[in-house]
Amino acid sequence: MNRTLIFDSPLLLGFDHTRSLMERAAKIAGDVYPPYNIEECGDGRIRITLAVAGFSPDQLSVTVEDNQLTIIGKREPEPAGGPERAFLHRGIAARGFVRGFVLADGLEVDGAALEDGLLSIDAFRPEPVRRARTVPIRTTG
Repeated sequence: MNRTLIFDSPLLLGFDHTRSLMERAAKIAGDVYPPYNIEECGDGRIRITLAVAGFSPDQLSVTVEDNQLTIIGKREPEPAGGPERAFLHRGIAARGFVRGFVLADGLEVDGAALEDGLLSIDAFRPEPVRRARTVPIRTTG
C-alpha cells in the first residue's frame, strides 16, 4: 500500500498513529456490502445503520477493538434435503459479511439494535474532563 507523502515529512513527528488509522480506513473502504447510513444525532452522538435483511440477532456480532468497530454477519447454508426453492429473481443477498469502521479516539459504542432488517449501532463522545496543571520552571546553574 502506498503511504501518504505528507505523513512521511521529517517535520511531522509522532504522526505514526494517524498514518496507521488512514491505512486501516483505506483497507476497509472498498467494502460495499451491506449498505449503510451514518447519521449525526446531535450532542456528539452518531448512529450507524446497516441493511441486514434476513439476518437474525444470533447471526450478527458487533465488536470494538483498538478503535475499530467490526460487524460480522454469518449465514448458515440452507440444509441439504430441505425444500427446493426456485427463485425467479434473488435480490436479497444470502452471503455473510464483515464490515468495519475506524472510530476516533474517545468515541464509545454504547448499543446496537436490530429492527425491521436494520441494525443500528449508537456511539457517542463523552464530554472530556478538563484539567489544568502548573508546569514548574527549573533554573540552571
